[in-house]
Amino acid sequence: MNKLNARGVTAITKPGRHSDGGGLYLVVDKSGAKRWVFLYRRDGTLREMGLGGLKAVTLARARELAGKARAGLQAGVDPIEAKNRAPVAVPTFGEEADDFIVAMGPQFRNAKHLDQWKMTLKVYTAPLRSKRVDEISTADVLEVLKPIWLTKPETAARLRGRIERVLDAAKVRGHRSGENPALWRGHLDKLLPKRRKLTRGHHAAMPYGDVPAFVADLRKREAMAARALEFTILTAARSGETFGATWKEIDLKAALWTISADRMKAGREHRVPLTPRAVEILTELSGLGTGPDAYVFPGQREGRPLSTMAMDMILRRMKIDMTVHGFRSSFRDWAGEETAFPRDVAEAALAHVVGDQTERAYRRGDALEKRRKLMAAWADFCAMTAPVAPPRADVLS
Repeated sequence: MNKLNARGVTAITKPGRHSDGGGLYLVVDKSGAKRWVFLYRRDGTLREMGLGGLKAVTLARARELAGKARAGLQAGVDPIEAKNRAPVAVPTFGEEADDFIVAMGPQFRNAKHLDQWKMTLKVYTAPLRSKRVDEISTADVLEVLKPIWLTKPETAARLRGRIERVLDAAKVRGHRSGENPALWRGHLDKLLPKRRKLTRGHHAAMPYGDVPAFVADLRKREAMAARALEFTILTAARSGETFGATWKEIDLKAALWTISADRMKAGREHRVPLTPRAVEILTELSGLGTGPDAYVFPGQREGRPLSTMAMDMILRRMKIDMTVHGFRSSFRDWAGEETAFPRDVAEAALAHVVGDQTERAYRRGDALEKRRKLMAAWADFCAMTAPVAPPRADVLS
């Protein structure tokens, strides 16, 4: 009895059954998933009763369940039959959602993606979380979707899909039956207006010809958010990549910013060549401390990055009705219309996935030096003063 210990079970990786004694086993699947089972003989037949996964059931709890099963056997009761006869407790939507996130944890691209799921299924579904999952109705789903369906269409669409998946999982686990009240086609599409075609993936972008004058105005401002926004424009980065940048990602001597795969939307490491002006911005900020885990653009609270709204607020104060993300479009339009740089180089600068799976397998490099020339040309363009005239393609090629 009690052959295993709590720390040891987390370290076991060899597939197979690992005995704790008394019929209790930790089963490690080939996939690496771990679960508890209780093995016993009944009428000469070996039977296996599942006790739950390691993430949800601790060693102590597994021993408790195995002990109850052994007690039942001694009393002449088959534990599996007793388990099947026992009424199943129906979880709340909040419990089901939390269990779903734990079970599906390995599928998330990175910690940010996981946090987005957790946030939407806690904040936006607050009216649902205390209700039994088998009692969730179409009216309940509409209650959480309608307030944001038109004002935050992208968030609302993702939220609907996540609610649908949680309720599907509940049905598979036997906790509810009937049609999924969060189903879109043939159900909610009859009750909610369709989103406008350009809602998804389009951000208000500044015409690239206006960018130099904007950057000149931006450089007059001393706020940390102004430096972060200028750096974001010069690197054609996503705002989240800038906010989360730490000094261990920066190599000033090599003029290189290396963003790890877990911080990238595509889930692949991305190297960003830094122009002299970008290096200048970083050099100025280095006086605030360059510990490996320190944020390049620190916020007001110690150990925290700049607020995710900081760059948006700069745009509002400058009375610019554009989005930060839109500057990536400005860069892409400029590269495509005013330079002779190849399309795949411009796309690589934006960390976009180019080509099919076979083509990507043969293109193992990231065109860093070609992108360095492209970003230098972009920085030169952004530094131009009025009147703005975009550079000729033959000059930048």
